[in-house]
Amino acid sequence: MKSLSGLYLVLDPNQNWESTYSKLQLALEAGLGVVQIWNNWSESVDQTQKQEFCKRVKEIADHFKVPVLINEEWILALETELDGVHFDHIPADWNIIKKRLEDKLIGLTVGNELELIQWANENKLSYISFCSVFPSSSVDTCQLVKHETIRQAETLTSLPIFLSGGIKPENLHLLEEFSYQGLAVISGIMNQINPKKASLDYIQKMKNHHE
Repeated sequence: MKSLSGLYLVLDPNQNWESTYSKLQLALEAGLGVVQIWNNWSESVDQTQKQEFCKRVKEIADHFKVPVLINEEWILALETELDGVHFDHIPADWNIIKKRLEDKLIGLTVGNELELIQWANENKLSYISFCSVFPSSSVDTCQLVKHETIRQAETLTSLPIFLSGGIKPENLHLLEEFSYQGLAVISGIMNQINPKKASLDYIQKMKNHHE
């Protein structure tokens, strides 16, 4: 699989599904690099409904040839033929999971623990994602990442590095010192009146950063 990069959109299935599909379509038209389904399900949603949501998201993203991952639920990823899984922590049964997810994209959230970055590198994951770069209500379980940790990661791994947590077009200039391949966003796109315009804004500022 090609190396991942670009704007990484995280979808919250606890929001209205039809609105989510519409906003996803618009964001994809702007040029997303990756889509992830956050496993933030309502308690009333059963497994069949989860499968329905995942398949619909993949159907939309496939038209743009953009990979779709899901947060944690690797069995659901296999059931719905998603492109991969993003883990917030190293799974206890990793040796079993990695065999089941052969040829799938696999990402890992890392904070300030250099050991996690080294583990991801040694296990040849698809990418790592730092959380949280800035304070954010949607990632309140993440620790704030020290700038020095991100700089050290650049020397520890050649895996694509994504930054996430509270990233907005207006604070992107604060990340100019880092070498990163992508940005993960939720509300910066999905809570905007014009998701396509919001996505284009991120993409243009990322392009300027990499030039």
